[in-house]
Amino acid sequence: MHAASPSAPRPTRWRPPLLVQASVACHLGAAGLAATAPALWPWAAGAVVLDHALLATTGLWPRSTWLGANVRRLPAAAAARREVAVTLDDGPDPQVTPQVLDILDAHGARATFFCIAQQAERHPALTREIVRRGHSVQNHSLQHRHNFSLLGPAGFKREIGAAQDRLAQLTGQRPTCFRAPAGLRNPFLDPVLHALDLRLVSWTRRGFDTRERDPQTVLARLTDGLAAGDIVLLHDRHGATMADGRPVVLAALPALLERIRAAGLATTTVPDALQAPA
Repeated sequence: MHAASPSAPRPTRWRPPLLVQASVACHLGAAGLAATAPALWPWAAGAVVLDHALLATTGLWPRSTWLGANVRRLPAAAAARREVAVTLDDGPDPQVTPQVLDILDAHGARATFFCIAQQAERHPALTREIVRRGHSVQNHSLQHRHNFSLLGPAGFKREIGAAQDRLAQLTGQRPTCFRAPAGLRNPFLDPVLHALDLRLVSWTRRGFDTRERDPQTVLARLTDGLAAGDIVLLHDRHGATMADGRPVVLAALPALLERIRAAGLATTTVPDALQAPA
């Protein structure tokens, strides 16, 4: 089992992003306007409604940085080393994940598995096997709740904190990265991640392999313009199936790894890329 590298020091105090600061100012200003000029309360209420609409829209944009820090591609040092990160979400799956691991082994590739903690608990040996083979297991929440983006601070802390504890117990490594279910979130997520010393990770390109059944289409989405520093997203669970019933990832992943090698690129895990010195 590979030892976790020490993470870089994090700020001791969470600083709200600019959009959150503006939202707080909007609410305070609206409250002050309604109190001092009651006749203008419709304008105050309208400002608050528009503010909430902007926050909600931003939360539906997985690669946005307006609600807090978001790793959308690998650091410049990793790009200079010609590295890319292959990430797989929603597992582990007892049928698909072992085949994915074999494909990675055959190509000498390393990947980052954003695991659902309850799913990892159902398959503890498989979860440990991911790490034993040199890959990284990171936090993809406890249950992958459909209403994850509607949770408040306490709900986020329970859902993500419990996943942290269970994945650390299973693998011997405490996750340093978190990917939100479907990439959706709200303004309460960033301070919780900061308190848990986690970095939000999204992606540079995704194959939409949960709904696309043609592996060539998935591959084209992942490799069109593929470049050093990219983070690509696939799924080793909840993926679409091809006409023969096999998950599309099993056909798309080998072709992706071949394209990566042909482009002179190398695979790395997200935590290693973030922690490696420049």
